[in-house]
Amino acid sequence: MSLLSLSDVGIGWQDGPPVLEHLGFDMATSERVGLVGPNGAGKSSLFQTIAAILPTRAGQISFDGTPVRAGRFNPKLAMVFQNADDQLFCPTLAEDVAYGARNLGLPAPEVAARTTQALAECGLTGLEDQPVHKLSGGEKRRACIAGALVMRPALLLLDEPSAALDLRQRRNMIDLLSKLPTAMMIASHDLEFLLELCPRILLIDQGRLCADGAAHDILSDAALMAQHGQEVPASLARG
Repeated sequence: MSLLSLSDVGIGWQDGPPVLEHLGFDMATSERVGLVGPNGAGKSSLFQTIAAILPTRAGQISFDGTPVRAGRFNPKLAMVFQNADDQLFCPTLAEDVAYGARNLGLPAPEVAARTTQALAECGLTGLEDQPVHKLSGGEKRRACIAGALVMRPALLLLDEPSAALDLRQRRNMIDLLSKLPTAMMIASHDLEFLLELCPRILLIDQGRLCADGAAHDILSDAALMAQHGQEVPASLARG
């Protein structure tokens, strides 16, 4: 059974035109999938629909064998937003990371243990009492991921996790994500970033899924990439 399954799904905002139509694909447990496409193609809308923030306009999404219904929270499916400041709101880092586990009604010792583990996994140990507004951009991104990991999700949806990071923080992000056993879908314009992390790529444009396959095959196809406003990554172009 697939971890995530989309069947003939339509996506769009209420009273607006459709963003994506007839969308269908499956994701396996622990699979890493990159999501690419031009600005406005619907990457964030797709994430918000999978995460049950936005209702489907057609078709069905199933997660772990259960239909996804808008407004129904599932801690096993976590989304990390593109702008970290949209996600961090507690006074200190430890409080923010603990929030999800505490909201699940877990006993205090379990919340503390999960928080400590998530901070360690994200390289944030020692910053527990730091006010979130004083964290660096890279630390804020990793704090958002820690806040998702504390709920022990089966799937992470990551919206532009490398955007605006310097080279060191970008490498830290790649190292962090590469070590996580969790299934993840990563939307990004940083195609080299996706090449390092995701064996599979989905390309969306003009309201539909245009390509689904091996990352090397899709990202090295110059004609396909140009047709959808993308460029072949430098590492593949050199090859």
